[in-house]
Amino acid sequence: MSFLVKALPYLEVGVAVLLVTAILLQQRGSGLSAAFGGEGNIYATKRGLEKILFRTTIVLGALFLILAFLSLALPK
Repeated sequence: MSFLVKALPYLEVGVAVLLVTAILLQQRGSGLSAAFGGEGNIYATKRGLEKILFRTTIVLGALFLILAFLSLALPK
């Protein structure tokens, strides 16, 4: 249990970096022109790498929340 308490901050930082990277890799809009209606977006299903990246982001977000709650629950 002592190893987990010592390794938890490093795991959280690692997952946070991966989560930020996964979020930034997702393509959404074309910048500021989308805010002013310059983009005619049509709904399309996610396929291939986009789908994998989307699901990976969800898993990393859940893992980050679990690690955050564990760091609160475990004694220091």
